[in-house]
Amino acid sequence: MAKISDIEFQAIVRNEIEQALGYYDTEFSQDRIDAMDYYLGEPFGNEQADRSQVVSTEVSDTIEHIMPNLMRIFASSDEYVKFMPKGPEDVAAAEQASDYCNWIINNDNRGFEIMHNWFKDALLQKMGVIKYYWDETAEIQTEEYSGLNEQELTIIVSDPNVEIVSQEEREVGEEMEMPDGMVIPAPIAYDIKVRRTNVFGRVVVENVPPEEFLIGKRAKSIEDADFVAHRTTMTVSDLVEMGYDRDEVEEYAGFTDIEISEERTSRFEDLETNSDFDSLDPTMREVLVVESYIRTDYDGDGIAEFRRVLTIGEGHHILENEEFDHIPFSILSPILMPHRAIGRSVAELVMDVQLIKSTLMRQLLDNIYNTNNARVIAVEGQVNLDDLLTNRPGGIVRTRAPGMVQPLQVPEVSRSVFPALEYMDRVKEQRTGVSRQSMGLDADALQSTTATAVAAMTSASQGKIEMIARVFAETGVRRLFQGILHLVTKYDNKPKMIRLNNQFTPIDPREWSHTFDVQINVGLGNGTKDEQLRSLFIILQKQEQIMQMMGPNNPLVNPVQYRNTLAKIAELSGFKNVNDFFGDPRQAPPQQPQQPQQDPQLALELQKLQAELEMDRQKMQMEFELKKQKMLADLQLRREELEFEKQLRTEKVLAGLETSTNLPRV
Repeated sequence: MAKISDIEFQAIVRNEIEQALGYYDTEFSQDRIDAMDYYLGEPFGNEQADRSQVVSTEVSDTIEHIMPNLMRIFASSDEYVKFMPKGPEDVAAAEQASDYCNWIINNDNRGFEIMHNWFKDALLQKMGVIKYYWDETAEIQTEEYSGLNEQELTIIVSDPNVEIVSQEEREVGEEMEMPDGMVIPAPIAYDIKVRRTNVFGRVVVENVPPEEFLIGKRAKSIEDADFVAHRTTMTVSDLVEMGYDRDEVEEYAGFTDIEISEERTSRFEDLETNSDFDSLDPTMREVLVVESYIRTDYDGDGIAEFRRVLTIGEGHHILENEEFDHIPFSILSPILMPHRAIGRSVAELVMDVQLIKSTLMRQLLDNIYNTNNARVIAVEGQVNLDDLLTNRPGGIVRTRAPGMVQPLQVPEVSRSVFPALEYMDRVKEQRTGVSRQSMGLDADALQSTTATAVAAMTSASQGKIEMIARVFAETGVRRLFQGILHLVTKYDNKPKMIRLNNQFTPIDPREWSHTFDVQINVGLGNGTKDEQLRSLFIILQKQEQIMQMMGPNNPLVNPVQYRNTLAKIAELSGFKNVNDFFGDPRQAPPQQPQQPQQDPQLALELQKLQAELEMDRQKMQMEFELKKQKMLADLQLRREELEFEKQLRTEKVLAGLETSTNLPRV
């Protein structure tokens, strides 16, 4: 089979986008709009003039109660995740990878804000979406150099990250004529201005509004999805800055339906104005941008592969088309629906409760208004209507006979309304686990109930919230950190020095495996925080008893385990940086072996023996020095004797030569 043509591929991409949009508009869009309206306390649309129009806030109250519990579970420490090694050789690498990926979320990105918005989107709008990707940011610096020679100029411009902006040449001497007639030109100096581009790579984690995210309707999860897309708007300037052709981008700039969509505008419905801003600058015109990840047989080999496709405009003009190895999105829903990628939200559990309570409260208030401002029955022609309509204290109503004006009785509804309101509160508690006891609002209930019963009620209410936390941990959060690990092992190809655990640590992600098992730290399964602290103190007491009885090197409790218990107590107490209180025994320098305690008499004898040994050593040293001096003196004497003998022999030879020179010649 031949490769798909560009026109055919564009049609495939457009079809997937339109099908996903139709699926979302039909199944989810209106639900998210309604949820946002309920959260903001917007009117229901059935209000009547001169009647109460109050709106209850069940959706907002429920979500805002769950959020602190979720953030405490996940953000009580800086350690969201812990990677588990595949074998003994991976222990150190897995520990570094855990610290580095947690550092990426907390330090290199706005971790708390990202997690908060992610969870809140899920609780309110069925789905929270996070996008993670590797971003290479170019930092441009302008540098000027003066008086460079040709060699220096060559070294600078040979750098691929350097671009010459301007260059000037000037002579810095005179020509030289050699004796053979050869002329050496004058030296040249170069003055240049260059632009240096340094590229820095990092993992970017950002929230995606749910209305901008698309997923194929056949998907059961994001892992098996055949189509995923991020549909948003960008300005012409943004796209040109990313390196795309300006003329090509401006051709598809213009009106987009995203910014004026009902789902987008519902976010700002509580503001006084939410009108769009139209810039007169042509570079600030908006362009529809869709980043799609689609599984298709593009190369015609019969096997579908994932491709990343970037399109612009309503016609989905393709700017980029490349093969890709993963889907850079992570989604989560608080209430999972089997065999569906998108579950249910907490908001939809209490939306009907808010509507019913608002209706009951309106009727109750209307009844109170009518009771306080009751209507009257007046016999026509027997009452002065001007007096009756003039409502002032001490006023007189003139009638022709007694009993011509009587109050109109208004039925009392509070006796039936208040039980109904209480019933709706119980319904909300059963659905969400958010009760007045868990919110700390029902003081009377707490005072009239035993501590055991209060703990049982609190634990039961916390069960649903902890279930939501576990679902978040095992779905979206797990996938997020798996994706971050995949990115750093694939793109972070330079060793670096990072401050991890208050220590500057050299790391090289290229040495790590991207298949580490992921363990999410959510702190569930051991009751409330107070119960966990009580259990930990009991464990700590037992550990101390064992270490006192069996010593620090016993087979049951070692210093690392003891430190882990202390660290967990500090974390549950609200302190994030455990290293401020307890050091890690694994990072401590090796200790010198302690000398065993000795008997005082033995120590005295040992001291005396050491003194005697020291005296003997000094005596031997003195004897050695004397022998050494004597040897040196003997050597010096022998050297002088040899020198004297040599001098005598020399004199005898010279005397013999003089005698021979005085002999008569033959």
